[in-house]
Amino acid sequence: MDASQNNVDKMPNLVKWPERISYAASDFACNLSFGMISNFLMFFYTDAFGISAAACGTLFLVARIVDAFDGPFWGICIDHTHTRWGKSRPYWLWFSIPYAIFCVLVFTTPHLSLEGKLVWAYITYIGVDILYSAVNIPITSVLPNLTNNPNERVTLSTIRQFFGTAGGTIVSVVALPMVSAFGHGDEQKGFFYTALILAIIGCLLLLNTFANTHERVQTASSKKALPIKTSLKALKHNWPWAVIIFINFIYWLGMQTRNQVTIYFFKYNMHAAWLTSIMLGLQMAALITVAITPWCSKKFGKRNTMLTGMLTAIAGQFVMYLGSKTLNVGIIIAANIIVNLGTGLVSGLIAVMLADAVDYGEWRNGVRAEGIVTSFSSFSAKFGMGIGGAITGWILNWGGYVANHTQSASALNAISINYVWVPMVGFALSALALLFYKVDSFEGQMQADLRAKHARENQED
Repeated sequence: MDASQNNVDKMPNLVKWPERISYAASDFACNLSFGMISNFLMFFYTDAFGISAAACGTLFLVARIVDAFDGPFWGICIDHTHTRWGKSRPYWLWFSIPYAIFCVLVFTTPHLSLEGKLVWAYITYIGVDILYSAVNIPITSVLPNLTNNPNERVTLSTIRQFFGTAGGTIVSVVALPMVSAFGHGDEQKGFFYTALILAIIGCLLLLNTFANTHERVQTASSKKALPIKTSLKALKHNWPWAVIIFINFIYWLGMQTRNQVTIYFFKYNMHAAWLTSIMLGLQMAALITVAITPWCSKKFGKRNTMLTGMLTAIAGQFVMYLGSKTLNVGIIIAANIIVNLGTGLVSGLIAVMLADAVDYGEWRNGVRAEGIVTSFSSFSAKFGMGIGGAITGWILNWGGYVANHTQSASALNAISINYVWVPMVGFALSALALLFYKVDSFEGQMQADLRAKHARENQED
C-alpha cells in the first residue's frame, strides 16, 4: 500500500447507515419514476398515444437541445444557493412535487388531434425532463459535501447505485403488468394509473432524502454564492471531468437505445412480449457487481474497475448478437446477465468520478463549484439518452416500422440494430475514453492538499 492510499485510509468516515440509506433512496425514486419514462415512453407514444416513431425521434432530439441549457442552468443555481439546508438539499424540497406531477402528465392522453398530441407530448416531456434535472443533479452535486473521504464516497455511490438499480429493475418488471391490471385492455388508462402510483412513491422518497441528509463538508466557497464566471474556472483543464462527461454521454446513449427497444424486440422479433419484463428484470444481476464495486475500486482503482465493466458489457452484447440471429431465448438471457454484470461496475462509479472532478477543479484551479461541475452529469446522461431515443426512432422509421402490425424484414433488422449494435459501440467508445483517466494515481496527494487548504480557509474565516 503506497503513501497516497494510506492518506485516504486514515480519513474519517462521518456518514452513518440511516443517512446512507436516505441518500440512496433518492436514486431509487428517480429510477422508479424516470425509469418508466426511459423504458416505456416511446412505446407508449407509438403504440398507445398514436405518434409516429419518426416524430418521437425528433421530439427526443429537441428535448436534448433544451437540455443543453437546463442542465448547466440548475448547476449554476446550485452554486448560487446558500440556505440553512445547504446548497443541494433544498432542491428536493422545492421540486419533488412538481416533478411528480409531470411524471403523471407525460403519460396522460387527452383527446386531441395529431397536432395537439404532438404539442402535448412536447410540453409534458420537456417539462418532466427539466424537472428531472432539478431533483437529479443534486444527487451528484451533494456527494462531495456529504464526505471528503474517497472510500466513503465510493461506498455512498455504490449504495445509491444499488438502490437505483433496484428501482429501475422493479419498474421494468412491474410496469407492464400494472398497465395491464389497471387498464383492463385500455393501455392509455393503464399507463396513467401506473405512472400516478410510481410518481407518488418517488415524491415521498425524495422528500425523505431532503429530511435525512447533511451537507457537512463546508469550504469557503460552499458558504457563498459563486459568480458564473468563477464557477466556470473549475472546468479549466479539468481533464478528469471531460473524460467522465464524455463517457456518461456515450454510455447512456447505448443504454437508452437498448432499454427502450427491448419491448419492440420481444413483441415483434421474438413474438413474446411477455418476456419483456423478465429481460428487463435481469438488471437485478447488476446488483452483484454493484455490491463488490467498493472492494474492486479499492483493490484495482476506479478506472480499472469501470474499464472491466465496459469490456464485460461489450462481451455480453456480442453474445446478444448470437442470440438475436438464432432467436434463442437461453442465449439472450445469458447475454442480458453478462451485460448487466458489466454495467453494475460502471454506473456506480460515474458519480464518484464526478465528485473527484469537483476536487480536481479546486485542486488545480482553486475553485470548488459542485453545481456546475456535476450538472453536466445530468446533461450528458440525458443528452445521451435523448440522442439514443432519436437514433432508435429514426432507425425504426428507416426500417419501415408500423405500430401494431406484423413487421417487415427491414423493420425487424432495424430493431435488432438498436438492441445489439448501438449499445456495443457506446460501450466500446467509453472503454477507449477510460484509457485517458489518470486520477487514481494522484488522488491521495490531491485530498491531502485539499484538507490542508480547507483547514487554512476555515481558520481565516
